[in-house]
Amino acid sequence: DQPRSRGLGDVYKRQDLMERASRTFMQWFIEKFPNPLKPISIFCGQGNNGGDGLAIARILQEHFYVVEIFICKIGNSPSPDFSENLRRLPEYQNIKIHQLEKNNTFPSLDNQGILIDAIFGSGLNRPVEGYWGELLTHLNQQNQPIVSVDIPSGVFADQTTEGITICANFTFSFQAPKLAFLFPENENRVGEWDYKSINLHPDFSEKTSTDFYYLEKKDVQVILKTRKKYAHKGTFGHALIIAGSYGKVGAAILATKAALRTGAGLVSIHVPKCAYEILQISTPEAMVSIDEQELCFSRIQDLEKYKAIGIGPGLGTESITEEALKVFLEEVKMPIVIDADALNLIAKNKKWLALIPSNSILTPHLKEFERLFGKTKNNFERNDVQRNFSKRYNIYILLKGAHTCISTPEGECFFNSTGNPGMATGGSGDVLTGILTSLLSQGYNSLEASILGVFLHGLAGDVALSKSISLESLIASDLIENIGRAFNKPVSYTHLTLPTKR
Repeated sequence: DQPRSRGLGDVYKRQDLMERASRTFMQWFIEKFPNPLKPISIFCGQGNNGGDGLAIARILQEHFYVVEIFICKIGNSPSPDFSENLRRLPEYQNIKIHQLEKNNTFPSLDNQGILIDAIFGSGLNRPVEGYWGELLTHLNQQNQPIVSVDIPSGVFADQTTEGITICANFTFSFQAPKLAFLFPENENRVGEWDYKSINLHPDFSEKTSTDFYYLEKKDVQVILKTRKKYAHKGTFGHALIIAGSYGKVGAAILATKAALRTGAGLVSIHVPKCAYEILQISTPEAMVSIDEQELCFSRIQDLEKYKAIGIGPGLGTESITEEALKVFLEEVKMPIVIDADALNLIAKNKKWLALIPSNSILTPHLKEFERLFGKTKNNFERNDVQRNFSKRYNIYILLKGAHTCISTPEGECFFNSTGNPGMATGGSGDVLTGILTSLLSQGYNSLEASILGVFLHGLAGDVALSKSISLESLIASDLIENIGRAFNKPVSYTHLTLPTKR
């Protein structure tokens, strides 16, 4: 009897977990859709995702929502959890239950209602085709908001999605976001997404094997250093920014101001002669190092006196600058931050990747990434390429985007949670370069600077937006003005729901 007893215990644990998940979904759903008069149609597969849908139906009915269930008879037999939640439903006589089998006519739904998708979960292993694919297409065409439970039906959690999927307006996931949510190729499938913990045991996350992490706002200061009373400017390092060329001096100004606002003890900016006066006037707190060329970067000496160096914003791609960058890479002995035109010049001379000091931080946007490392078929392949180059050259690559991805020399990835579309404006990347260089100068290692830097950068944009600045009107200078407020927020990270390594 003992093995049987343990088996029943596992069933009860799964039911308890499903119940917690369903009630967590219900709390989010009621906040999002507080009107119980809107009819709700829940489409359930016969797996565990469908079991969640049945439990959600029962709980929503308890809260006086009008619920109708459509059971999609996919596969040969329902899962035990689905069967158990179906068994509980007859107590609730107000819930209409319909059965959908292959070749049945698709149902017509009330235009005023809400559609909950719980057909296929994250265990899907092949594209949805045939009758069930046609059903997903039919549901997408209904004039209703679609809410997906855990993941939209047809979407793969950890690989690129092919075939027909639900195109949800909202997706609510459990415990952690899926990797697929963080790539732009799935934006129209996933819609606006959110997730909440379902109180899994802490050991679950620690023991789950994954290389992917999601940066969060939590009240745990695991990275941010505390400033001591008797600290002085020498305590926080001397940062150097090499930036600017004729017509692109603004990039140098933004990077320099960001480095100052992020807390470097001293900041020097190396610019061509044409930028001298504007730097002295616009940024009096910084020291200006003047290049011997009038219009572009040509050389710099005495690198050893700096604690951290960032290079690239507005640098230009003149031949003299190209040669100067090569000499710089050959001479520099510390981890550096490389951005913008410095990346473009390296992309022209790919052998220079081997010259980059170990643990340096590269900050490409999508086009710069493609110039450096080549085009890819999809975002998952691009992520593999990013991780492989981080490992190959022992560097950190920050692929900038809605969820900026930090890849490490160990092949791990950290996805950022802060930021907003208003930051898609010229100069935002220059601000990030200044932030990262400043953090390196203060003694943060490259991983800490990358994590804290992208988080603070995005959070500064969020704080700026909260001060009644619209997405359209947000500019890079707004980020700099709000770095100080962003510093008051802590940082930590959690595992992504991705149990398999690729």
